[in-house]
Amino acid sequence: MAAGLALNFTPGPDMLYVAARGASEGRRAGIASALGIGAGTFVHIAIVALGLAALLRAVPVAYMVVRIAGAAYLIYLGVRALRSPSSLTIQHVEAAPLSVVFRQGVITNVLNPKVALFFLAFLPQFVDPSRGNPAVQIVVLGLVFDLTGTLVNLGVAVGASRAARRLREASRARDILQKVTGALFIGLGLRLAFAGRR
Repeated sequence: MAAGLALNFTPGPDMLYVAARGASEGRRAGIASALGIGAGTFVHIAIVALGLAALLRAVPVAYMVVRIAGAAYLIYLGVRALRSPSSLTIQHVEAAPLSVVFRQGVITNVLNPKVALFFLAFLPQFVDPSRGNPAVQIVVLGLVFDLTGTLVNLGVAVGASRAARRLREASRARDILQKVTGALFIGLGLRLAFAGRR
């Protein structure tokens, strides 16, 4: 829960889409986009849960491969976040009906391969196959992550609709958050790589 919240508070493409909708079109559009992002995450949860569970059943050593690959990916993301200046900016988006805003949020999330890779790298480190069905554990963890992420994005939507200018000017805060996120990703990656309990 703590790791998920820390990651959900970090600005990324989904949050910036929500902020752009909220800043450009107001609270309702921001909320619709946040709910669309949350709905899109269900697809990633299902794919990772079904795929990882099947993989673990078919090849027990596959968990080690997934764990090492996930660790490498998290460390890569962390190093990139630490080395790169923040390029996160709120883009202007064309006004659209709420149904279109919601649908674009779903599509934005579902078609982002980085989200699937992140779920594959992040969730398995909290799964313990000896404690039951890995698919069920991943679904529960994914839903908790999605719920907290949706709540954060709803807050962003409301905040962006009230303070668009301040959000655009918060580049220093974004830079700090990016560095903290980089360190967090590296820490999670190292924890995953050297977890000795599996």
